[in-house]
Amino acid sequence: MEAVLNHLRGAIERGDYAVGDKLPSEAELCRRLEVSRPVLREALRALQTMGLTVSRTGKGTFVVSDGATADPTFGDYSASDLLEVRRHVEIPVAGYAAVRRTPEDLDQLSHLLERMEQETDTTAWVAMDTLFHLSVAQAARNPVFRRVIEEIRDALARQSAFLNELGGRREQANREHRAIVEALIDQSEHDAAEAMEHHLARVESTLTTIVRPPHDTNPSTESEGHV
Repeated sequence: MEAVLNHLRGAIERGDYAVGDKLPSEAELCRRLEVSRPVLREALRALQTMGLTVSRTGKGTFVVSDGATADPTFGDYSASDLLEVRRHVEIPVAGYAAVRRTPEDLDQLSHLLERMEQETDTTAWVAMDTLFHLSVAQAARNPVFRRVIEEIRDALARQSAFLNELGGRREQANREHRAIVEALIDQSEHDAAEAMEHHLARVESTLTTIVRPPHDTNPSTESEGHV
């Protein structure tokens, strides 16, 4: 999928598909690039998230910009707005959770983490990722914190899927989540806040890497002609 995305993104940024142009149909792109429709659709969703295209029901996908935005949008919120709020909320929340968590909170988080470490399906993992952050907020014993995370839950899920599909974040995120849980077990407010801060920093750095201009990759020239 990343190869398909980089190929289409490169074609848009070179002007092969100009602003206002309609991209070829999904069937035609699948034929040209020799990829399955699910792979193509993931790439098209990523193009839209990057602000390069827009999908119009019944009409197709149209180019709206010749350069990816440095600040992708996930649902109702931009990446920069999400990160700003998450830094100010989730870092102190992790610290509060370390002090206030109950044995039941630890059981839930530990069980959830084990499931995430074994999960291979991106959609299922993303759902558990958002639940993990909600559970940390719940452990802080302040309903306002949980309400804030609930408000941005859909955007978090969209961002998580984007990072996993294009940034290979799953295993790294699992390790970062484990560090958070271990700090909660140790009741270390400092370590929990630090672990969450590191987690959010890695989210930001991966996003920055993804939105940088890519080297053109034509998936039809990959080994054996397939992605």
